[in-house]
Amino acid sequence: MYGRRLSKADPRVEAYGCVDELSAALGLARSIAANDFISEQILTAQKDLIVVMGELATAPSDRERYVKDGFHLTTPEMVDRITSVVFDLEKDKSLYPKDWVVPGATPVAAALDFARTTCRRAERHISAFMAGEKDFNPEILRYLNRLSDLCWILARYAEKHPQPGS
Repeated sequence: MYGRRLSKADPRVEAYGCVDELSAALGLARSIAANDFISEQILTAQKDLIVVMGELATAPSDRERYVKDGFHLTTPEMVDRITSVVFDLEKDKSLYPKDWVVPGATPVAAALDFARTTCRRAERHISAFMAGEKDFNPEILRYLNRLSDLCWILARYAEKHPQPGS
């Protein structure tokens, strides 16, 4: 942001690049999801990830300008929204298999499991990046942690509610 130049190997570029990959993985899941609830949850997360990417792409010295320009930062409310959806879905104990999950039961579930692992990778890269940054917003890692949980439980929901032709 703001014309700063960084190497493609810079940890900041790696951090927001991982989140971009995550958004694309979620987009794949959304493109094949016929269930409105699943599609809406994914689209909302993708919109949240734009906030996360923008914040990651902004140097700490530019953060005040970023907010003044009308951009948003990752907030506890974003984390709380996802947590609420996860908790609601977790009430259905039938979504929890008795054994390990093997991804691929349905196309949507497989895509969500792929997004979940992409999310975990982003979380690991951003955690490493965060260690070298001062004034890092911890809500970013909290958000990604909850988003991976959401991907997991949505995948189980998709397995329980298969689409026609799945």
